[in-house]
Amino acid sequence: MTFLTLVRHGETDWNRARRIQGSTDIPLNDTGREQARAAGLALADALDRSTPTVIVSSDLSRANETARIIAGILDLSEPRTYPALQERGYGDAEGLTDTEFFDRWGPWATAEVPGAEPWPEVTTRALRGIQEAVADARALVAPDEPHVIAVAHGALIRTVISHATSGEYPEPGHKLANGSAHTFRVEDDWLSLLTSSALPV
Repeated sequence: MTFLTLVRHGETDWNRARRIQGSTDIPLNDTGREQARAAGLALADALDRSTPTVIVSSDLSRANETARIIAGILDLSEPRTYPALQERGYGDAEGLTDTEFFDRWGPWATAEVPGAEPWPEVTTRALRGIQEAVADARALVAPDEPHVIAVAHGALIRTVISHATSGEYPEPGHKLANGSAHTFRVEDDWLSLLTSSALPV
């Protein structure tokens, strides 16, 4: 059995401006770096240090820099990157503000955006990335079971939480904060949500 903690990356200027990033590679801003440090310190307090810990990230710079900051605080090796942990691609919506999005396509729940990655594909890709990262971490620390910290993105983490809770969480409209952490138990291909810094579980 492996524990997995998904951490949302720190803030970017596009987050601050409420612009949709998706697969666009936007770097952290100074607030985001502070959020990454705060996440690392919170993890330092929460982790069982007798368990080998491995940190990984999406290959987008905002996630990778967050992971590198956390790795420095926890004295871990540099994070390996996994493209499968990238944010959902939002197609024509990338770069628009949430208001501009609504004006073009209406509410998020019913919007059909040209070029956007379908949600079922995001879920499948996210779970594949998690399986790859967990398998690599297990091989690295074998025969022990690792705790895997994976820094990723809001929409991707939402779909993993939804999968693990059979759609119960997150509730529609609930935002996952930058730097928030969500811990799962991983057993074979089964995920269960244990704790979340942003949800009532």
